[in-house]
Amino acid sequence: MPASVAAPIMFRLMPDPANSDDGLLRGFWYPALRAERVRGRKLQTAMLLGIPLVLGRDAEGRCFAARDSCPHRGMPLSRGWFDGQHLECSYHGWKFEPVSGQCREIPSLLPDDKLDVSKIYASAFPCRERDGYFWVYVPERGSSAEPREEAPRLPTFSDRYTITHLSAELPCHVDHGIIGLMDPAHGPFVHQAWWWRTRHSIHEKRKAFEPVPMGFRMSAHTPSSNSAPYKLLRMYAKAEGITTTIDFVLPNRRYEQIHAGKYWFSSMTTVTPITAERCRIDVVAAWNLFRHVPFVLPIFRFFGEKFMGQDQRTMEIQAEGLKHNPSLMLIDDADRPAKWYFALKSAYLESRRTGEPMQHPISGPVTLRWRS
Repeated sequence: MPASVAAPIMFRLMPDPANSDDGLLRGFWYPALRAERVRGRKLQTAMLLGIPLVLGRDAEGRCFAARDSCPHRGMPLSRGWFDGQHLECSYHGWKFEPVSGQCREIPSLLPDDKLDVSKIYASAFPCRERDGYFWVYVPERGSSAEPREEAPRLPTFSDRYTITHLSAELPCHVDHGIIGLMDPAHGPFVHQAWWWRTRHSIHEKRKAFEPVPMGFRMSAHTPSSNSAPYKLLRMYAKAEGITTTIDFVLPNRRYEQIHAGKYWFSSMTTVTPITAERCRIDVVAAWNLFRHVPFVLPIFRFFGEKFMGQDQRTMEIQAEGLKHNPSLMLIDDADRPAKWYFALKSAYLESRRTGEPMQHPISGPVTLRWRS
C-alpha cells in the first residue's frame, strides 16, 4: 500500500494494571543529572526510571551512582555522611564503598560475629561522566549484567568549540516525549516566531531515510529553507555547501550534525524517563561556528530555551488530554518516524526475550513526504 494512503495505526500508552510493564527500556545508559551539580564531597539525588539515586564523586574523582536506599532498613543514603571514601548510613552507621556498593563496616557487629560484611552490597550502577552529564547504566530487571557498550558521547569535529546544555521536564510518559521530539510537522504551529518560522512558510518536504543499528537516519540533506537559523547559517558559510544529518537511536537519543566546509554544529538530544509519568529533555550542543562573534552563547541559550519552552508548554497541555487515555492515531508519512520508534522498541524487547539477534523493522532506504 503506498505510504500516502496507508491506514493509520491506533495505540494507547496507559499501562495495564495487571501488567508490571511500565513501557520503559532498560539495559541502556541514561543521563541522570548535570555533572556541574556534583562538587567536592557533596551528594546529589536524582530519579531515573523510577529508581531513586544518590550520586557523587569519591576522593579519586570517580563518579558513582547508587540506589538511594540502605539495604539494612531502607534509609536514604543521601541523608547520611560521605567522607570521600565511604557512604555512611545515618540510621545505624553502615558504611559502603560507593562505586561498587560493597559494605565495609557494620558498627553493631561484635568481634566474634560470623557475618561476612564484604558479601553485603548496596545497589550500585555503572556511572560515567560524559559531555557534562553523569550517565548511569540501568540494567534489565533481575540482571546485573555489565553494559554492552560505553556511555554515549557527543560527536565533535575539531579541537576547539563552544558547548552548552539545555533541559526541560515534561509531564508525560517517555514515549510521548520521544515521538514529539522526532515529529516533523508541529514546527509551524508550536514554534511560530519571526526567528524560526510561521504557518505561512509551510511547504512540501521530501526526506530520505535509512536504517542504522538500533535506529534510523534522515540522510544528509540541505537544511530547510523556511527557518531563520539556517538562513543565517547560509550567510555565514557563504559558498560552502551545507548538509544536515539526523539520527535517532534507541533508547532515546537524537543526533543532529550540520556541516559547512570546516564549520560544524553537533547536538545530542535525549528524552530520559524520570518515572513512568514524567520525562526530561536534555540537549547538549557544540559548534565551531560564530566563535568570534560576541554574545553567541547567551543568544543561543536564549533562543534555545524559548524553543524548548514552547515544546514544554505544548506537552503540559497535551498531558491534560492524555489523562483520559484516549486512542491516538499515527498517520503516514509525517508520523512514520514515530511508527518506526515503536517498531524498534518492540523488536528490541522481542530480541531480549528470545535471545535472538534483533530484527530491524526498517528493511532499507525510503523517502517520506509531508508538509511542514
